[in-house]
Amino acid sequence: MAATEPTAFANLRIDKWLWYARVTKSRSLAQKLATGGHVRVNKDKISSASKTVKTGDVLTIALERRILVLKVVALGKRRGPYEEARLLYEDLSPPPPPKKHAEPAVAVRDAGAGRPTKRDRRKLDAWRNDT
Repeated sequence: MAATEPTAFANLRIDKWLWYARVTKSRSLAQKLATGGHVRVNKDKISSASKTVKTGDVLTIALERRILVLKVVALGKRRGPYEEARLLYEDLSPPPPPKKHAEPAVAVRDAGAGRPTKRDRRKLDAWRNDT
């Protein structure tokens, strides 16, 4: 077995692993994520996409709307389907925070009442502004 085969590696570049695990859609996006300072490996902020990860490392990834905390379980050999990519990590992310505000009240109309008239709309607007 040659030393250049992917199965001989004990670690993998962070950008490749993020792409294999389907955290990002492309490897170039994974590189931007790593070089932009949005990824931490074992609580250490990284600034290079060539940083290597190994099994057992814990990654903290700051995405646009959420923070992912992933434990590397396997390195992977390719970017496969979701089922295969899901086996590469254990998700340790905290649950999302509850929504702070309730949904706005929705006006209820009788079925078959048709479209609201201009007068009905003004009443609805006045009712919404009162609450």
